[in-house]
Parts: sequence; structure tokens; C-alpha cells
Amino acid sequence: MKVAFITPELHSLVRRTQLAEVAEQLPTTLRHAGADARVFLPFHQDIAPEMLTGLKVVGTVEVKDDGVPTTLTVHEGVLGELPVYLIDHPTVFRTRHPYGDGSGPYVDNWRRYAIFSRAVLEAMELTGFSPDIIHCLDWCAGLVPLIQELEYIGRDHAAARAGTYFAVHNMAMQGAFEREVLPKIGIPHSYFRAIEGVEHAGKVNFLKAGAEFATIVGTQSPAQVERVQELDGGNGLEATFRRRKKELIGLLNGIDYRAWDPSNDPLLAQNYSAEDDDLAGKRKCKATLQAGLKLDNGPRTPLVTIIGRFDSDSGFDVLAEALTPMLERNIELVLMGPGQVEILDRLRTVEQTFAGRCRLIDAYHVGTAHTLLGGADVLLLPGHFHSSNALCAIAMRYGVVPIVYSKSGLEDTVQGFEQDPEAGLGFLFDKYSSESLLDGVDAARGLYKKAADWKTLVQRCLRQDFSWQESARNYLKAYRRVTRRTKERRRA
Repeated sequence: MKVAFITPELHSLVRRTQLAEVAEQLPTTLRHAGADARVFLPFHQDIAPEMLTGLKVVGTVEVKDDGVPTTLTVHEGVLGELPVYLIDHPTVFRTRHPYGDGSGPYVDNWRRYAIFSRAVLEAMELTGFSPDIIHCLDWCAGLVPLIQELEYIGRDHAAARAGTYFAVHNMAMQGAFEREVLPKIGIPHSYFRAIEGVEHAGKVNFLKAGAEFATIVGTQSPAQVERVQELDGGNGLEATFRRRKKELIGLLNGIDYRAWDPSNDPLLAQNYSAEDDDLAGKRKCKATLQAGLKLDNGPRTPLVTIIGRFDSDSGFDVLAEALTPMLERNIELVLMGPGQVEILDRLRTVEQTFAGRCRLIDAYHVGTAHTLLGGADVLLLPGHFHSSNALCAIAMRYGVVPIVYSKSGLEDTVQGFEQDPEAGLGFLFDKYSSESLLDGVDAARGLYKKAADWKTLVQRCLRQDFSWQESARNYLKAYRRVTRRTKERRRA
């Protein structure tokens, strides 16, 4: 199986979102499983080329940019064992970041990623790589399935025979631009339509293009397949997802157990695993964390952590009303992440009010995340939607019990303990409200008082397998579905 990954980010080279980790870990794992997976991405200014071995220029490709021929250089290098192709242009990519700068998104992102999409398809002939699958990650690669259909199908070209898998990671970021860009990116006006077209809300929508024209469309969990078809569940694209429901699937991504493993994590005060009957290592990590953050050192006080950006998308709207009543209960709370100044000021006020019970870390630090998860008892994920299960899965790997909204997209990862005590992995709150969130916290507190039952739940979390190896096996099954449908379409 030959798979070409089209992405704006790659974790070891340039990272802006969680997409970067998926873009690197999935093809790397697929190669270990025997697939020929390769990655194509723009040569942004953020990229550190020294991370690639054997970096060389393969050649150039010529594509149309507003009808004018434009030349791009294709570089090839290797990241570990993963072949990487960098699409280079001196002004479109090399002097720019992936999405924008301090002033916001670049106003010509429509042009940048239209050029990138065409250059990637053309580069497949140059590199001699004829994939079975073109795996497109998010809106930046949304035009690839449409351009392939319009300009390559039926040609004798390396990009012609592949099926396309379009992965939706961030439903909120869709790449929507004014309709005037349509002729400039070389898409016929006849495709500016709501059904089987690129139009949404009067604009050209790159995410919709991928969802409409890819062979198979993938979401980040099986539950999300249903959610995106429901009213307000698909960020305005519900009709598209309903129309393509036969080609819509949901796959959970994996986590890197080499980077996240409490049994050998050098950042923990003491290592531990599911094989530790008494979880003494976990208790030592908690005591060390409490001492380091100057929290009251109560071993029987549940320590709750919240990691993420503090805004409404991450659930701060319901969390804000729940903070004080939550801290008036017998818990300790550690919050880590960035946020707007006024929100962080509000959290600092809460921190001062509950000194010794609440701590704020107002930025994200990877090393601190390791020690937080090593010592925490509970991870609270208040958001109404999570595009990835990564943080939740990592937390369980560290024996941290999650509390999540029951319709957030994490219900495939977190089976409710109250609903199924024999298989449950955490606690669900049913309504997206501060009251329901507090019900979830109270349910966790209730079980925490039963030491033996809590230890059983923690060890169950520790035993879960969210490895990339398991995820890659599921992706290979999905790719075979793509190739079957591609062959059927070619015969039709």
C-alpha cells in the first residue's frame, strides 16, 4: 500500500496544532507496518531543514497561479525512516508561517494552498511516487481531491489512479474565502454550488471541497460520524456529511507511547505501570506535584487537572461558573494553558481565593504536562467538542481518570463508569452546563472515597491500548475501502 500524506504541519519540523503529531506518527507507524508512506508539506520558514537527512533538490514543477505559470522547487529528505517532500516557493511559503502571523491568518491563504495542492499532485510524477491513497489532512489539503478529479483522472500520471481519503481534524477551521477567488484558483464557476460543490454560506470553502470530492471522508471518532450529521454538529456542513454518510467513517488516532509512558518517563518522581498493585509510584508522583506547586499535601484529596486553552471552544463558558463551587468541595485543582488576558486574570483571582487548593500555570509546557498527569487523579475536559482523543488517551495512560461531556466526541474513548461499572473508564456529564459538569465531578469524588474501587478504575485506565499501531491497522482497513471504491468508480 502506497500512501501520500498531504499536510501543512509535521511535528518534528513545524508544529502549530495537534494535526502535526498525526501527520508524523501515522505515516511513520504505517511504514513500520509495511506500507510505503510519504509526506508532502510546504517549505515554511519555521521548518528546520537540519532535522532531515539527505536533503536534496529533486527538481521543479510548474503549476498555474491565477492563470500564470509558477515554478516551485521540490526537496526530498528523510525524517528517521519517513520520506518527506518539501514544496518550496520563495514568497508563497519560504518567508511565511503555515497559517498566519501575529496579525491573524494570511489573507491569501486561498492562493497559497491552491498552489500547494497543485504542486503536490504534479510532484508525484517528478518523484516517481504513484500512490494508491492520497491522505489529505484538513482544509489546507481540501482542494486536492477536486483538482485530482478535474485535472488528473484519465491521464497517464502518477497522481491519476489514487483514491483520496480526506481527514477532518478541526471542523471550526474550514478555509472559507470570497467567491472571487474561484477563477484565480482554477476551479470552474459551475462548482460554486451547495450540492456537490465548493460553496457554503456564499463562500468558497476548502474543507467542504475535501468533504464533497474525496473518495472517503474521515472524522476523528466513530461517534463523530453521527454528530457531524446532526444540527449544529458539523459547523454548518451537516447537509454535506449527511449526503456523504455512506462514505463517512470515524477512526480514533493513536498516541506515542515512546513519548508518553509512565513506566519509563524520566520526568516523573517515580515510574509506575498497570502492573504495580499498590500504585505506590503514582502516589509518590502526586505528593511530589503537590509539594512542588505548594498545594495542601492531602493524599486522600482528589487532585483534578485541566489542560488546554481557556476559551469557550474548550469549555471555559461552563467551567467558569463551576470553578468556585468545585473548589468549595474537597478537591485540589491545577489549570494549565494559554488564554485571553481577562480570562487568565479571572483565574488568578480564583487561585488567590483558594490558596493551597488551586494553581494556575498560564501557558502550555510539555514537561509540566508529564508531571501533571503523573500526579493528577482526574483530568477534567469540559469542552463541548474535542477533535482528537489524544490528551484523554494520554491521561488514561498515566492512570488519570477523565471527566468529559457525553457528546463531545470522546464518548468512544471514555465509557461511563456509572453506566457500566465493569468496563467504565471515566465519568460523563450529560448536559453542557456547569450544573451537569459538577455532577460529573461529584460522581468521581464519590468513587474516589472508595479506595479499592478507585484503584481498580485507575488500573483499568492504565491498561488501555491507544497505540498508533492499533490506529494504523484501522487506517489500513479504511484505505482498502478507498481502493475498492476507486476501482468501482473507474469501472462505472
